[in-house]
Amino acid sequence: MIYLDYQATTPLAPEARAAMLPWLDKFGNPHSPHRIGREAGAAIEVATAQVASALGDSEARGHTIFTSGATEAANWALQGAVDGPRHKIVTIATEHACVLDTAAALAAKGVEVALVPVLPNGVADLDAAAAAIDDKTALVAAMLVNNEIGVIQPIAALAEMAHEAGALFFCDAVQGFGRVDLPLDVCDLVAVTAHKIHGPKGIGALWLREGLDWPVLIHGGGQQQGLRSGTLSPMLCAGFGTAAALAQQRWDQDRLHIKILSDLADNLFEAWTLNGDAIRRYPGNRNLRRDGVDSSRLIADVRDVAFSAGSACASGSGRASHVLRALGLTETEARASIRLGFGRYTTQEELREAAALINEAAARQLEWA
Repeated sequence: MIYLDYQATTPLAPEARAAMLPWLDKFGNPHSPHRIGREAGAAIEVATAQVASALGDSEARGHTIFTSGATEAANWALQGAVDGPRHKIVTIATEHACVLDTAAALAAKGVEVALVPVLPNGVADLDAAAAAIDDKTALVAAMLVNNEIGVIQPIAALAEMAHEAGALFFCDAVQGFGRVDLPLDVCDLVAVTAHKIHGPKGIGALWLREGLDWPVLIHGGGQQQGLRSGTLSPMLCAGFGTAAALAQQRWDQDRLHIKILSDLADNLFEAWTLNGDAIRRYPGNRNLRRDGVDSSRLIADVRDVAFSAGSACASGSGRASHVLRALGLTETEARASIRLGFGRYTTQEELREAAALINEAAARQLEWA
């Protein structure tokens, strides 16, 4: 099968797998004082530094706390922000469900939530954002790269608005981590996950700027500076750290490869319309629509290619993408859209073969429409 769903997850890097395998046999508790415990603890320290460096924090301007994934990190960021005197969250209408649903849950408890609309190209409406961010705002939350349409949000501008109002800024950098520049210096909190950068599933991190007094997430043994207790997995941490270091080492190589694939995709899918901004985007994400095509049927018909109609987290909801609807697309247009994601291990030949299969299936649909 040809895999074109890199926004949902990525193949495990061989280097990350190799880093993880020894920890299947090395069973020491990384928080124990004896030798095998210290060895495991040292592996976690190395992984922490690798993730922090890939984030752009080689000078320890913040703390990298491992979590079960980015969903936990985002939940912690939003819930922790309203633990103080301010009780308003401002976020964008096209955010991932882990942010929107957490905000909705907080709203049910009395927290004020403001959703900033996006322009037709998927970029946040900065005028609307400026009007929403006020002296009641505790946190402004925005994705670096949208998971469905690949649009890069104006993180620096939104962070500046937040800070001018005395609020914190949280960046969901899951889709951008290791792929596009992250302005870490303007962020107070950042969520990332391993499995979007060729690492293992089940581990992510929340980066907290130095000086933040953040509420404890899990009480217990006091691990991870007392903020999130629990025994860490050296295997998962080692895999995450290696994947992060590899993304940093391969930065130029990966970007060039994606650029080549992106240019090829422009030609292979010229009959399709791109959803979202054509310039301000991560080029490894292609959200395309073709009038008269049913995306669900297309996915079922093209069984030898793995691609999607949007976020994996919402694939079973039966609803059209909230991201595409926020762009102003109709229900029909949203259901005629597909998401193609390619990356480090995608070959040009695979992309050509996949495009032929998808275009042929789409043509059959339109012929019998």
